[in-house]
Parts: sequence; structure tokens; C-alpha cells
Amino acid sequence: MVVDCGGGTVDITVHEITDENGTIKELHKATGGPYGSVGIDLEFEKLLADIFGTDFIEHFKNKLPAAFVDLMVAFEARKRNASPFKITPINIALPFSFVHHYKKMKNSTVENAVKKYNSKEIKWSSQGMLRLEPSGMTNLFQPTLDAIRLHVAHVLDTCESSSAISYLFLVGGFAESAILQKSIRDAFSDRLKVIIPQGVSLAILKGAVQFGIDPTVVSSRRSRLTYGVGVLNRFIHGTHPPDKLVVKDSVEWCADVFDKFVLADQSVCVGDTVIRRYTPARSGQACSVIHIYCSERDDVNFITDPGVKRCGTLVLDLPDEPKQSQGKREIQTIMIFGDTELKVSAMDVLTGKCVKAEVDFLNG
Repeated sequence: MVVDCGGGTVDITVHEITDENGTIKELHKATGGPYGSVGIDLEFEKLLADIFGTDFIEHFKNKLPAAFVDLMVAFEARKRNASPFKITPINIALPFSFVHHYKKMKNSTVENAVKKYNSKEIKWSSQGMLRLEPSGMTNLFQPTLDAIRLHVAHVLDTCESSSAISYLFLVGGFAESAILQKSIRDAFSDRLKVIIPQGVSLAILKGAVQFGIDPTVVSSRRSRLTYGVGVLNRFIHGTHPPDKLVVKDSVEWCADVFDKFVLADQSVCVGDTVIRRYTPARSGQACSVIHIYCSERDDVNFITDPGVKRCGTLVLDLPDEPKQSQGKREIQTIMIFGDTELKVSAMDVLTGKCVKAEVDFLNG
């Protein structure tokens, strides 16, 4: 398992090394959430709002954005050096403009505001700084840490091969945090070996470079979404919803059917191909429009179901059929999986004309 902790998000992947050459296959679809280090900044902003008032903090951000950035930069430096093993307080310098505007707007001092807040974890130092006890800094981390641990535990509990997961690699810029490292070790060391490699912030970049040199290193992936196309199927009374009934050339069709090519979390190898053949709903159609859809769920039946969204379109011109042609005209639709992009094509079997499209397979 690789837990990539960045500034905005945490991304989790689970892979198995399949041979001595380092080829890997994905065991669980890539997942994650907005649990990056920016969440700690937001907690710090909430703390400032609790101490000095939400109205003042919003006013300060809007009227003096440069000074607010300076304040957050000062906090960032302290955040990076925060450690669960430090016992000395952390001093955060408030810009002079912050102190001045607070006195002007509230007719009081920041020192009085801190005293009024009355917390053992936050004091106002004689050097004119906001003094945060180590426990206070840890509390700012806590909501983000809780979310990360919960998500990692969810992946471990739901992955079909969870018993085979032996290592957790903690990487990314946020992974440099000693508080995060201790939190992950404390939570999961009894289930697997937690490894924090040297140069954690560069680990993902190095992996991306290696993948760029040899994309075949990933032999199979897990589809993050369900992919398919919207089609018309013959209408079956008692099975299909009545509101989906359409009639074309005196034939009853069920509209908006989601014909699925691959399901969410399904394993697909590089180059896996799914081929479907369709016939135009009406004879003499000038073109065939094939919409590509995706969904996080695998139990969707119609493209109008909640959570289904369109992610691509193919438009295939259909010239007039030769008079000597026999049988129904066919449109061959192909999806090729396993790479970072989903390749889709549609071909008029009669003329051999083909159109292609690509969809981001990793992000949908």
C-alpha cells in the first residue's frame, strides 16, 4: 500500500509486485480524499476565528491579503517543524498589521483577546507572539489525521487481498511531518510494516519518471469507475420502465440503457479489449452518435441513473448503404483498457470508417 500525502489530498493505492523485474498489478482501485496538510491550515484559521472573531478574520483576509499570507507562511514554518516529541511551546508571529487592525476594529488588544479565550494551550508571549503549546499544535492536526487513518483502515478492510498487504509506504510532502508519521505508525504497525523512505517528498516524482520510462511496469489496474455507452435495447414489457419506451420504424425500444464495458474496481490488464456491435436504430441514419458514460457505482442500469455522467462522445458519419448490401448495418465499438487512458473507437463495418476518442482512465 502506498499512501501519498500531499498538500491538498491523500491518495492511496494498493499494488502487488508480480515478478523479479518489479512489474506490479493493482489490487484495489486508487482512492483518497481531501485530507492533505491544507486541512491543518484551515484548523488554524478556525482557531484564529475563535480567538479574534470570524468577522475580524474575514475582514483581515479580504482587506490585507498579503499580510494574511505572511501569517500563514509563518504558521507553515512552525507546522513543518512540529513534532510529537517536542515539549517547548511554538511561537507564531502575528503581523503588525494584524495587531493594528484588531485594535482599530475591536477597540481592544490581541493580548486581551487571547486572555479572554482562556485556553491553557494558547498564550500571548511578552515578545508579541502567539504561543502555542505542543498539545495545541497536535490538536490542529487531529481532524486531518483522523480522516487519513479512517480512509487507510477502510481500504485495508475492504481490499479483497488485504491479508496479503505487508507494507505501507508513507510518501509525499506531508509525509515529512513527524506528527503524521507517528500517527500512522501507532495506528497500523500491528497490521503491517510502515515504511517511510528517504526523500518522501520526491518518491512520487521518482515513480512517475520511472513509469514514463517504462509504462509496462504496471501490468494491470483496477478500474476506478464503471464505463459504458448509452444504447437502445429492444423494449421488454414488464422489465423496462414504461417511461423509457420509444418507437422507431414501428419497433419498440428501451432508451437510455447503460451498456457496461467494465465495472468499477474490476481488474483490467494493459491492452484488455471489449468489443460490442450495435445496429442503427433507424435505417438510413446519416450518422451514429455514441456517448460514453461513467459511474462510481456498478449497479446502474440507465444513463439517467443518479451518479452517471457523460465523459466522451463519438460521432460516426454513415454514408448511404450500397443497394446490393444485405443484412443489418453494424457499428463496432471497441474499448481498450489498462493504460492511463481509456481508448474508445467506433467503426462502420460496412465502410471501414472509424472514429476514436480517449478518456482519462485514472480520473474519469
